[in-house]
Amino acid sequence: MTPHAKRKLIHYWRRQVRPILVLILVFTAFRSTVADWNDVPSGSMHPTIFTGDRIFVNKLAYGLKVPFTTLHLAMWSGPQPGEIAVFYSPATGIRLVKRVVAIPGQTIQVRDDRLIIDGTPITYTAADPNFPVTKDLEHYHIFATENLGQHPHIVAFATNLQRGVPNLRDGGPGLPSSGLKLRKKGEDLHDGRGPAPEDEYFMMGDNRDNSGDSRVFGPVPRSQILGRANRIIFSLDYDDMFLPRKNRFFHALP
Repeated sequence: MTPHAKRKLIHYWRRQVRPILVLILVFTAFRSTVADWNDVPSGSMHPTIFTGDRIFVNKLAYGLKVPFTTLHLAMWSGPQPGEIAVFYSPATGIRLVKRVVAIPGQTIQVRDDRLIIDGTPITYTAADPNFPVTKDLEHYHIFATENLGQHPHIVAFATNLQRGVPNLRDGGPGLPSSGLKLRKKGEDLHDGRGPAPEDEYFMMGDNRDNSGDSRVFGPVPRSQILGRANRIIFSLDYDDMFLPRKNRFFHALP
């Protein structure tokens, strides 16, 4: 390479390539540690979150982590019952969006799709008949308001489950029918699991009979929780030529 070509290459790197790389690094680090958005490709959170919604994720809600990792520099709060959290699945590592239904120290049971926390059944009331619902939930589902923590929300229950087909209405592989005590960090309940390396949280989808959640893969460790989802940024209707659902733009999540 001639000296002239080398000078041109260095000039191009300094004036063109390096500023773009720095901008990309800053942007991706911001998304990793401060705020991000998450596309929702499935219906496990219907009727709260529709397929095609893009949700805002506050990654500073629970702590500050090292960019591009799950290592935390500081933790100042933990997810609370009823909040919607974004986390990595302990089974597959895929990023998921579910609702926090139980926190460290609580015991959770599920009987006929109803939550029982520390031996007390969660109350369910009639759902607002005017709440929005997608076409795939219009039939063969019933709805109720689940009064969980400070975040009452509507949940969906299927009415057309086939008899004899395994389902998660009374627990699942990750939730014994007798209930599961969620361990705090370092706690050993002498149940064969040993001391907990981290706090444990139990996550479930609002579409209760169509959600692969903690009933399948078990509790979620604290380090795998990325942030809290509290608002829809915008939404595209996959069943209507990907047209925007304008009434869901900046819609707050219960």
